[in-house]
Amino acid sequence: MKTFGEKVIEWNENLHYDGKLPEGFTVLNPFLENPETMTVMKKFYNRFYHDNNCRKLILGINPGRHGAAVTGIPFTDTKRLSEFCGIEMHSARSHEISSVFMYQMIAAYGGTKKFYDDFYINSPFPLAIVRNKNGKQINANYYDDAALFREVEPFMIKSIRSHIALGTNTENVFVLGRKNADFIRKINNREHFFEKLTVLEHPRYIQQYKSRYSEEYITRYLSAFAENQ
Repeated sequence: MKTFGEKVIEWNENLHYDGKLPEGFTVLNPFLENPETMTVMKKFYNRFYHDNNCRKLILGINPGRHGAAVTGIPFTDTKRLSEFCGIEMHSARSHEISSVFMYQMIAAYGGTKKFYDDFYINSPFPLAIVRNKNGKQINANYYDDAALFREVEPFMIKSIRSHIALGTNTENVFVLGRKNADFIRKINNREHFFEKLTVLEHPRYIQQYKSRYSEEYITRYLSAFAENQ
């Protein structure tokens, strides 16, 4: 029987978006663009998911271009990958503000091993989306543009189904970001993936606008996890 980690690795190895996108949007697939991303991703999942535990699912929005779009690991930039996970990435250096909060919360939970024993994090759209603006690429969310959402929604539904098939608990899903939750709730009303959605503020919002209250938000996360054992 394949471990949880082996199933995630296999899914990432075959992860590819070939759908349409509105003009001005691009999808970034780190597993195709940097060979070392595949290497560190495999190290991570073999280290922290080498078992068949049923885990609680946390859903973000879609990866940021400085986080999982570099390392291949949700909410994990190269700094946190090295400091908290003990895995070095030599071909890239990245700093993602969402990763800062997430690993502060993980430390408060009890550390990386304890947290990843209990949780699996990914996104309904598991690849980074960027918008081309004035010759530069900026982060985009799947819900930023109505036409974008229409194109990527079928892939999102397929991805959520895959996250569940890995071995995650469907009684309750933790959704990061209130607007994200609105869209996932509409999908869930049709597809009936989860019995309950627990909504938490997104780490990027916390770090960008509420960083002085980060300890309070960490407490909210931990309380929500404890209430939904």
